[in-house]
Amino acid sequence: MRRTMAWAAAGVLTLSLLATSPATATTGSFYDPPADLPAANGELVRAEPMQLAASVSFGGSIAPLPGAATRIMYRTTDMNGAPAAASGVYIEPTVRWRGDGERPLVAFAAGTQGQGDACAPSKTLESGLVVESGAVAVGYEIPSIYGLLARGIAVVVTDYIGLGTTDRDHSYVVRLDSGHAVLDAARAADDVPGASVTASSPIGLFGYSQGGGAVASAAELAATYAPELPIKGTFAGAPPADLAAVLRSADGTSLTGVIGWALNGLAQYDAEFAAAVTPELNEKGVSTLEALKAACIGDAIITSGTAFNKTSSWTTSGESLSQLAARLPAVRDSLAEQRIGTMLPNAPVQILTGTKDDIVAHPQAKQLASDWCAQGVAVTYVPVIQPVGSGGTGLNHLAPMITRAALSQQWLVDRLEGDRTSGNCSSLRWLP
Repeated sequence: MRRTMAWAAAGVLTLSLLATSPATATTGSFYDPPADLPAANGELVRAEPMQLAASVSFGGSIAPLPGAATRIMYRTTDMNGAPAAASGVYIEPTVRWRGDGERPLVAFAAGTQGQGDACAPSKTLESGLVVESGAVAVGYEIPSIYGLLARGIAVVVTDYIGLGTTDRDHSYVVRLDSGHAVLDAARAADDVPGASVTASSPIGLFGYSQGGGAVASAAELAATYAPELPIKGTFAGAPPADLAAVLRSADGTSLTGVIGWALNGLAQYDAEFAAAVTPELNEKGVSTLEALKAACIGDAIITSGTAFNKTSSWTTSGESLSQLAARLPAVRDSLAEQRIGTMLPNAPVQILTGTKDDIVAHPQAKQLASDWCAQGVAVTYVPVIQPVGSGGTGLNHLAPMITRAALSQQWLVDRLEGDRTSGNCSSLRWLP
């Protein structure tokens, strides 16, 4: 708000604050992938100019703030190694980069949006609030993205696989899908018409919650999947690195629905997982998982009936889904395959976690830091001390994202400017 007021004082002529679903630009053909995708990962399928929800324009030939947006679709690779289309947004900032060298790029991975196509970050970036097919999505990541643009950093935001594109369900926290989508968005950025970034522009990865897991996955996949990308650092906030632990911590909270999204995402790829889980679900469980496929985060909290209810109400045995996972080998093994922390990131990482995060378990985030430290990664582990819990409301989960926003971005900017860091692995054992 202060930035908007400052722009107004400077002589802004128009202000656009949309609050409705985009009429034609984000529906119909753009989000329908073609039958044949390009051969290379990160290659653009299509692109078109896009309006941003909150923007200001001085008119004439002066570009609007915070930048010029282009909706994109690009090729990536899914968990099974098959080609997949992902949509997203590239934003060319209006202000110049004040650091040394080329304008950097941040590949931004949004936090949990939902599983319906209406929830795609590219749609909420365009209109702020999307009401589509009975789902309601809100662009709560806009301030973080605009904060990077205000520093003169170009931003590419992925919609992930299946979120926006109409050919499949969103795979949510599937590790390979998430990491590939982030890295291929970064690959696609320099081919966007009007982009000032190049193949040699320094790259940072930034994400919180679902996005934290996505960039954490991307960080450790980069060396083998996209070794040509000049990644300088990764900020991973509240990363769900161990899904088995998150199944326990999120159950019975305001965001119990995230467990359903995780199950739906895994089931579409893993037939053994689906075959093990399906017979354990009662009628309520089956209908809840089906309804969640079209739901956004607001729906999961307000209208889905999952908020503050336990997943034990979804099963025939009365066991929670985390208990089922412990009992059923196919489920346990599938969750283990999603574990992040087994490979080596090729650049420094900051991990941010609230010590009483009531959605994404704190101990598993610290374990990720420990796993990477043991491999020699320069990890900066930042625990935000939270004296009391927030009762499953999600407040302790969201608070570090908000209170540490400027500091988190500055850490990544320092990496993009070439400043070295040794991290704080040596003191990890004494930190909460």
